[in-house]
Amino acid sequence: MTVASLKGSQPYGEIGQDMHRLMADLYPLCRSITGDGLRETLRIVSNHIPLKAYEVPTGTPVFDWTVPREWNIVAAYIKNSKGEKILDFGHSNLHVVNYSVPVRKKLFLKELKEHLFTLPEHPDWIPYRTSYYQENWGFCMAHNQYQRLEEDEYEVVIDSSLSDGDLTYGEYYLKGQSADEVLISCHICHPSLCNDNLSGLSLSVFLAKYVGSLERRYSYRFLFIPATIGSITWLARNEAQVGKIKHGLVITCVGDPGKSTYKKSRQGDAEIDRAMMHVLKHSGADYEIAEFIPYGYDERQYASPGFNLPVGCLMRTPNGRFPEYHTSADNLDFVRPDYLEDSFAKAVSALSILETNKTYLNQNPKCEPQLGKRGLYRATGGENERSREMTLLWVLNLSDGQHSLLDIAERSGLRFDSVGMAASELLAHGLLAEIHSS
Repeated sequence: MTVASLKGSQPYGEIGQDMHRLMADLYPLCRSITGDGLRETLRIVSNHIPLKAYEVPTGTPVFDWTVPREWNIVAAYIKNSKGEKILDFGHSNLHVVNYSVPVRKKLFLKELKEHLFTLPEHPDWIPYRTSYYQENWGFCMAHNQYQRLEEDEYEVVIDSSLSDGDLTYGEYYLKGQSADEVLISCHICHPSLCNDNLSGLSLSVFLAKYVGSLERRYSYRFLFIPATIGSITWLARNEAQVGKIKHGLVITCVGDPGKSTYKKSRQGDAEIDRAMMHVLKHSGADYEIAEFIPYGYDERQYASPGFNLPVGCLMRTPNGRFPEYHTSADNLDFVRPDYLEDSFAKAVSALSILETNKTYLNQNPKCEPQLGKRGLYRATGGENERSREMTLLWVLNLSDGQHSLLDIAERSGLRFDSVGMAASELLAHGLLAEIHSS
């Protein structure tokens, strides 16, 4: 089986449910850019694919950055003077500002409020806040709860550690017929946030399982990394081999009800850009194409001018454009299996194009070959037959050794899979020969 034959080989609905179940397994873990929560996440992922984990020590220079100290947390709470817990990290990972330094003290309300974060516009939601590279501490709570706080002396405890350790990331490599690679990257550092980005993590896992069961033209490298510092670290450690990456996707925010969005690579017209745009154009659903900007997810690191890798970003609603973003409302109810399924199908379709986008040379280039004597022309037939024959003619006409199948699909306005099937028919009848790139 090839990637081109992915569609229909397994009910996508089952994959959507499976992806959502993996998210439910990972949801309770408190993840960060380092630490045991991230390691446990990779351990669970390794139950699905043979993931290799890498540890990079604190203090390791990675270009202009340095691998930070490792953060772990055991417990955290706020108690009032009666000894009642008014906030408990055990109830939500988002209650503590991620990377908070250890704290054990008593504070009156005025001073405590300097370390409390809420969302007045969504008073029942808990915000997600971090303090990765500046030592600080804090708690996040629903604004309704914040407004009920009384003047009192509060006991504040954050039982965390921030010490020398390691940054952990996971990698899964699938060897193909070619050493040229397709890179699939997702970030895995957010605690109990589903669309951003347990959805991308889960889709990447099942995409890896799916591609791993197939014959492959390309080799595939799946990265499961903490955001920003993870991609910077990976690039610093693998600078000598990044030239093998010919296509790439960052996958994030793929489980919400919004329309599919594709953010182009820095190059803007890379083959992955054209493949994803073709898939979305012919999906029958609304979509958005976003131009590259040097802000967002790890695509901006892969696209830094020293690398300029052809890596785009597949999303539904982009970061910051759905109200649930970085809040407790980005939960398992917000992300739905059918949206995951739809995103999965579009990613698979794009990979199918990459795998089968070849260039051919017409073996009968002087005028049209006689299709009827080869059984390729039907004397009678309906609209579908006429469409099929028009596709054959487009492929024959543009198979001059200069146009790939994707070029033909784009110029003709036809679906890539229709162009690919026509090429297969013509190849079988000796009317095309594949041009092999050096």
